[in-house]
Amino acid sequence: MNIIRHSPGKVLSGAVEYGNLVFVSGTVPDNPDADIRAQTANILSKIDAVLAAAGTNKSNVLSASIWVTDIRNRDQMNEAWCAWIDPAHPPARATVEAKLADPRWLVEISVIAAK
Repeated sequence: MNIIRHSPGKVLSGAVEYGNLVFVSGTVPDNPDADIRAQTANILSKIDAVLAAAGTNKSNVLSASIWVTDIRNRDQMNEAWCAWIDPAHPPARATVEAKLADPRWLVEISVIAAK
């Protein structure tokens, strides 16, 4: 099988396709001064674009890993998440509190999707 790397960089690729799976790297916000709800919505729109480039969409997301800098902000993050996911096809998901590379980032999200 071929491996397809989307937006490869020095340290990582934005996404990697292998077989019928798409692995989206940890995605961070473009709006680091916004609140967690807005950061999450921004990240999810970026993930939509990556998934589309790989020939799939959010209805095919199998698993999501979400890192938040303060677990007390999970409800606000979930507001954007719940507005984004396909309610008929919710993925498996883990949400963990973690320190992120940029202290202005409040959330980072990675997903695995089927094609």
